[in-house]
Amino acid sequence: MTFPDHNTLIWTVAALATFGVILRPWHVPEYVWALIGAAVLTLFGLIPFTAALSAVAKGTDVYLFLIGMMVLAELARQEGLFDWLAMYAAQHANGSSQRLFNLVFLVGTLVTIFLSNDATAVVLTPAVYAATRAAKAEPLPYLFVCAFIANAASFVLPISNPANLVVFGSHMPPLLTWLWHFTLPSVAAIGATYLALRFTQRVHLRQPLNTSIAVQPLSSGARLTAIGIALTAVVLLLASAFDMQLGLPTFCAGVATASLIHLRQRMNPMPVLKGVSWGVLPLVGGLFVLVEGLAQTGVIDTLAHALASLTAHSGSQATWGAGIIVAIASNLINNLPAGLIAGSVGHIAQLPTQTTSALLIGVDLGPNLSITGSLATLLWLIAIRREGQHVSALDFLKLGIVVMPPALVAALAALLI
Repeated sequence: MTFPDHNTLIWTVAALATFGVILRPWHVPEYVWALIGAAVLTLFGLIPFTAALSAVAKGTDVYLFLIGMMVLAELARQEGLFDWLAMYAAQHANGSSQRLFNLVFLVGTLVTIFLSNDATAVVLTPAVYAATRAAKAEPLPYLFVCAFIANAASFVLPISNPANLVVFGSHMPPLLTWLWHFTLPSVAAIGATYLALRFTQRVHLRQPLNTSIAVQPLSSGARLTAIGIALTAVVLLLASAFDMQLGLPTFCAGVATASLIHLRQRMNPMPVLKGVSWGVLPLVGGLFVLVEGLAQTGVIDTLAHALASLTAHSGSQATWGAGIIVAIASNLINNLPAGLIAGSVGHIAQLPTQTTSALLIGVDLGPNLSITGSLATLLWLIAIRREGQHVSALDFLKLGIVVMPPALVAALAALLI
C-alpha cells in the first residue's frame, strides 16, 4: 500500500480546510475549519511546531489592526452612528431612488476607506436595510452597494482592508507612495463599479420613495464616536506617512476611543466587547499556518520565480497576469489565503512595486466576482440573512460577472499609466 507523500498530505489538509472556511459545512464557523487545518498540520508533524508558531506571530500586526477596527465599528453600531448616517441619506434622497443609491454608494465608499471593508459589510449593511425599509424601497439594490463597494474601495488607503497588511506585511509603502500608486486605480475601480451597479439596478432605481422619514438627533455618544473615528483616521494616516506598521496605532486608537466614551457615559464596556467578531482572529491565524505549510512544499517559491521571470521579460504582462490570476484565485480559495500567498510571492521574488500593486488589486477587487471571494462579502451575506434577505451564490455570480471584470481591467490599466 502506497501512502501519499509529505507534500500531498499538506496540500490535502490545506485544501480541505480552505473549502471548509468557504462552504461552512454543517454551519460550523469559518475559524473552526482554519484551526482544524492548522492543528492537523502541526500535530501530525507535517510542519514543525516552531514554524507554526512563527507563522501565527507573523500576523500580530493584522490582529491588532482588526481588533482596533472591530471595536470602533461595534462602538459606532451600538451608538447608532451608522443608523443615523443611513437614515440621513434616506431623508435627503427626497423621494428619489437614484439619489438614495448615490448617497448609499458615497457613504459606503467613505466607511470602507476610513474604517475598512469589514465595517461596511458588518455595520453599514443593517443600517442601509433599515433606511430602505423606512423609504419603502426594494432593499437589495442598495444592499448590493454595501457588498461591492466594500471591495472596490478597499485599496484607497492601507487601512481600507486588512488584506493590504497581509500582502505587504512589514514592507508596507509610505502613505505618499501608496497614494501615488493606488489613487488612480482606486478611482477607476470605484467609478467602474458605480456604473455597473447603476446599469444592472436601473429598473429598481425608477421607483419613487417615501419622503416622510424622521431622523433622530445624533446622540452625544455617536458624536464622540464620530470624532474618535476621525482622529483614528488621522493617526493612521500619520503612521502610514512615517512608514510605521498600522496594527498597534489602530489598536490603541480603537481602545482609547471606546474607553473614553464608556468612562464619560459611565457605561459597561462588555456589550461592545461581546459584539466584536472575535472569531476573525483565529481564522486569520489558522490561515497563516496553512500558508506556511504550502510554503514548505516549495510551491510558493515556484510561483515567485515564475512571476519574477515574467517580470524580467515584460513588466506589463506580469502586471496583467498577476492581477488577473490572483483575482480568480481569490474567488476559488478566498482572498485571505490568496493574499497571504501573494504577499509571500512578492517578498520572495523582490518584485517591482507595480507588479506587487497588481497582486494587491487582484486580492482586494477580485472577490467581487463571487459570494465566497472575501471575508467582507461573507460577513455581508450573514448580515442580510439576519434581515430576511436571501442572495444565492448563483445570483451573486450573475451580478459579479458584470461588475467585477470591468473594474479590475480599469484598475490594472490605470496602474500601468
